Amino acid sequence: MANAKSDPNYKVIAENRRARYDYAIEDDLECGIILQGSEVKSLRENGANIAESYASVENGELWLINGYIPPYEQAKTWGHEERRRRKLLVSRKELARLWSDTQRKGYTLVPLVLYFNHKGVAKLKIGIAKGKKTQDKRETEAKRDWQRQKQRLLKERG
Repeated sequence: MANAKSDPNYKVIAENRRARYDYAIEDDLECGIILQGSEVKSLRENGANIAESYASVENGELWLINGYIPPYEQAKTWGHEERRRRKLLVSRKELARLWSDTQRKGYTLVPLVLYFNHKGVAKLKIGIAKGKKTQDKRETEAKRDWQRQKQRLLKERG
């Protein structure tokens, strides 16, 4: 992804920070998302929430389910449904791989970041993940705490 300072069009809209805590992300994939006009305008000014959402391969198509985009106030008559299913765009090869990973290997498709890329087009980064057990979560937390403590010690010394 591009750096925010170098790209005036690049803008993170929503980030699922909890996903890296709850899931072990094996791989990630950038995909396009089909939006209505009022949804794009709402994203540009209000933001969105992808924390409770997930992606699913159904009938040969990839869908974002339960993603929240707030209503755009100026589009009263022709607005959009806030939590509707939105189609995601990936190549056929990627779609086949995602289907195989979710059906055969037991992975989950978790949305990580919703953003506007350097061209100003809305994109969604999806993580191919396995759920973590409570023990794994504690391990991750312990590693994070140790890294923080190590940084503090180095800062105090130098």
